[in-house]
Amino acid sequence: MTDTAARLLRLLGLLQARPYWSGAELARRLEVTDRTVRRDIDRLRGLGYPVESAHGRGGGYRLASGSAMPPLVFDDASAVAVAVGLRLAAGTGIDGLGEDSLRALTVFDQVMPARLRPVVSALSGSTSVLPRGPETVRPEVLLGFARGARAKVRMRFAYQDRTGAETERDVEPCHVVSLHQRWYLMAFDTGRGDWRTFRLDRVSADSLYTTTFGFTPRPVPDPDEYIRKSVTGGGDEVVARVRVGLPGGAVRRVVPSHAGTVDDDGPQRCLLTTHTRDLPWLAFQLSAFAAPVEVLEPESLRETMRTMAARLSAAAGVG
Repeated sequence: MTDTAARLLRLLGLLQARPYWSGAELARRLEVTDRTVRRDIDRLRGLGYPVESAHGRGGGYRLASGSAMPPLVFDDASAVAVAVGLRLAAGTGIDGLGEDSLRALTVFDQVMPARLRPVVSALSGSTSVLPRGPETVRPEVLLGFARGARAKVRMRFAYQDRTGAETERDVEPCHVVSLHQRWYLMAFDTGRGDWRTFRLDRVSADSLYTTTFGFTPRPVPDPDEYIRKSVTGGGDEVVARVRVGLPGGAVRRVVPSHAGTVDDDGPQRCLLTTHTRDLPWLAFQLSAFAAPVEVLEPESLRETMRTMAARLSAAAGVG
């Protein structure tokens, strides 16, 4: 590789790493003159990179978005992250993303250094994303709301609720969250005068319209917690303690640390402490253990499991 080509790649990497660089900073990093930096910037522009500049004292450069996607430069860690992300993208619930990801991965794999391929294979081979169901989100819907939230502009769309009824909504988008392989929007609904949660697979892509009306951000509750409460139910959170007939190590491997704590209760038993606002969901999760499960508290979880057992027995034709 020539010195000029190597320097251009270093310059491009610097521009991608930070939103703004002064000409003097770039010159020091590249160990060249300010004039050489200006020439290299012109070379990058000739290759299709939209580099914007600010003139005068304190002027500098930043990499902007353009009309076409120019070649990108990644360090090793970023390249591994992109490759693994593309392999897992098929299970994210975004319509058409699986095929697009495979096509992008094919191109990416052709230029990936051979030393990184074993790392990518090890990570992607031991990691998977299971799609929740047939619900998928159109990419233009997901990106549209993300851009609207960032630009702080009002948006309109047709929304279908769980009963199938369709309504027109005018919102101030705040945050997009992925939960249980579904995508949700937290937004202030101007027609209802309150915060609302919208499932993005229920938004009509053809109806989505981004207005030119900006808005001043309102005091907002924590988006992740708000959407989690909206999805799982807004009741009070309960703490549950159960005894599982499995060694603690076996249960720790399937229960994430953020979902509960596991304490040993002898060599073949353990105590699981968790919390939830959705008792039926917790009862369903506990029933998946291939071992005896004893509910210690609360009584409401025992009652939920008794109700579930009765329904399953009736469905199986058991008197």
